[in-house]
Amino acid sequence: MHSFYFYDLETSSGSPRTGRIMQFAGQRTNEDLEPIGEPDNILVKLADDVLPEPDAILVHGITPQKTLEEGITEAEMAEYFYTKIATPGTVFVGYNNLRFDDEFMRYLFYRTFYEPYEWHWKDDRGRWDLLDAMRMMRALRPEGLQWPMLKDKPTVKLELMAKENGFLHENAHDALSDVLALIQLAKAFKTAQPKLFSYLLSIKNKRDAAKLVESGEPFIYTSGRYSSEFDKTTVVKMVLRHPRRDAAIVYDLRHDPTEWVDKSPEELVKHWSVRYGDDTKPLPVKTMQYNHCPAIAPLVVLDDDSKKRIGYDDSFDKHQRILEENPKFLENLEKALDIMEDAQQSSLPLNDDVDTQLYDGFWGDRDRADLVKIRQTDPSELGSLMEDLKNKRLRRMLPLYKARNFPKQLSGDERIAWEKHRRKVMLEGGESSKLAKVMSRMQTIAKDRKLSSDEEYLLSELQLYIESIIPEPDM
Repeated sequence: MHSFYFYDLETSSGSPRTGRIMQFAGQRTNEDLEPIGEPDNILVKLADDVLPEPDAILVHGITPQKTLEEGITEAEMAEYFYTKIATPGTVFVGYNNLRFDDEFMRYLFYRTFYEPYEWHWKDDRGRWDLLDAMRMMRALRPEGLQWPMLKDKPTVKLELMAKENGFLHENAHDALSDVLALIQLAKAFKTAQPKLFSYLLSIKNKRDAAKLVESGEPFIYTSGRYSSEFDKTTVVKMVLRHPRRDAAIVYDLRHDPTEWVDKSPEELVKHWSVRYGDDTKPLPVKTMQYNHCPAIAPLVVLDDDSKKRIGYDDSFDKHQRILEENPKFLENLEKALDIMEDAQQSSLPLNDDVDTQLYDGFWGDRDRADLVKIRQTDPSELGSLMEDLKNKRLRRMLPLYKARNFPKQLSGDERIAWEKHRRKVMLEGGESSKLAKVMSRMQTIAKDRKLSSDEEYLLSELQLYIESIIPEPDM
């Protein structure tokens, strides 16, 4: 028996690598989307080596001072999550959680010596992202919901979906309010289109997604990367199995392959790596990661109305035949992918920030045992573990963990080391330091925007907080 756990975060910045969770909210439901128990609504204390981004504070309205007064530490948050929330059979659900919230959670667990991945797969647990699922509903089976527009383009923004459909959503960008609105949206989806809801839920598992993608047949794919004109939905065909990731390269059959089939691998690289806003025409291929719960479906679900909405016609079949008649193109695509992957590896900067080294390698068996030992050790005794830790990352992470979660337990030498770390994080770089950038951004906002009294208060509180944690210059 599964349960859903809908959750949402408010954070100190938009970057999971350098930002921190300030608010965590969630609500468990049964399979019929009826609430089980009381919701969670937890503030997480900001450590004094973190400078929140002013724009983030203005969005959610949570001051650092509030987290310190009412919040719990990251270590306490991680323990609560693993013992109370991540129960067997839980399916974690969010709205753009795969690219945002889940990443913040992984980094939280990494910093607090918990295994960062097990929570969404072990013990029959799973995860699902409703954002692309809602986009697919709009494209294929929109009956049963009202669909908003934003600047003359279709949108499934949660705040607007709630307003358009009369869902209770008292405070957008408050994590708990967003969670409760999302549950209402999921209920409406399931009630209006139960078959599509159940199908997309059933293929959230990466093995089931791979089965459809690698069948060799074209399939429907909904993604934020595709055009709003066709409700972010098209028909694609897998052209390559990614050699280094659990993923596939898919070709958008909306586009005629003729102009691409004779290009060299080097030319394909140029068009494949186009950034948003560049003049170069982008190659109509996309990497689909199986563990990102892609919103995909077989062609048989298309009816006449949905074909019109996504612009599906006979040209898609024609383009598929052109692909199949040009195997050399697929060979060149594979070579182009190898070129890009090798270039990416060689251009990666040396990363000396242990906080951001989550993806630098999985923990080994010895490391996992050390994670448990660290968590179970009395905070006052953490320093004694240093000599026993064989993993360099763990040795570098341990002092940061102690200082952020148990600052009163720091010895004199540990306090000196912590202050040195804070100076480096905030002040290094002079005019390009983190502190200088945050203060400059605050000045720009105050100058360029007409702020409400609430926004002026938030910026004032943020400035006071920053002034209170600025480290003394190194003498």
